[in-house]
Amino acid sequence: MMDTWAITKRNLLRYIRLPQLLFFSSIQPVIFLTLFNFVFGGALGQNSPYGAYINYLLPGIMIQTTLFGSLNTGIGLAEDMGKGIIDRFRSLPLSRAAVMAGRTMSDMLRNVVVMAIMFIVGTIYGFRFMNGFLPAIMMFVTALIFSFSISWVAAFVGLTVKDSETAQLAGFVFIFPLTFASSAFVPVQYMPGWLQAFANNQPVTHAVNAARSFALGSPMNSAFWYLLAWVAGILLIFVPLSIWRYRKS
Repeated sequence: MMDTWAITKRNLLRYIRLPQLLFFSSIQPVIFLTLFNFVFGGALGQNSPYGAYINYLLPGIMIQTTLFGSLNTGIGLAEDMGKGIIDRFRSLPLSRAAVMAGRTMSDMLRNVVVMAIMFIVGTIYGFRFMNGFLPAIMMFVTALIFSFSISWVAAFVGLTVKDSETAQLAGFVFIFPLTFASSAFVPVQYMPGWLQAFANNQPVTHAVNAARSFALGSPMNSAFWYLLAWVAGILLIFVPLSIWRYRKS
């Protein structure tokens, strides 16, 4: 645990030394939220059972933002490898898992800050919780749990490609289709039939539906339990794969 905290602290200090990094990682989701709300809100919010489109949109953007943030795990590890920092870690009496666990923890804590900013902006735009305090907290917890699992996928990718630019591009290759072919921005029933089959059975849709149900009091339809199954499966596969890749790299 001490090794993990040491690596977590080391990565968090980077945001203090480079505040512009935190600023731009926070401003990007705010731009997404603003554009989607005001460009699509008029058309998509008319028949929404949740009232204003922002109520439907914010949980989806929250999941998207934390997923994009989880890619920093792979990018950061690839950058550390390129600079020889990983080799220095290997020379220290550190747990091998601590290097990656510390990286994923620091990125998850950064996501907490970004989500708080998004919630404030969403509230200004008219977002309101409809299901009480504890379910509202569970919306944030849902996003963090899912992004934590994806961070381990990103860690494996970053340790495999060993280059930060390639790690970023490789991450977007699977994050973008999963995000946009989901219920994050529009209801799945508006998609073509062949795409609905994919969208209804992929983890981002389960994460978005679970977060939205906690926030707005809509029926959860087992989305949270499906999400937990996906998270468990992802962690069971990619935690050992990432540790193995770290040893081999």
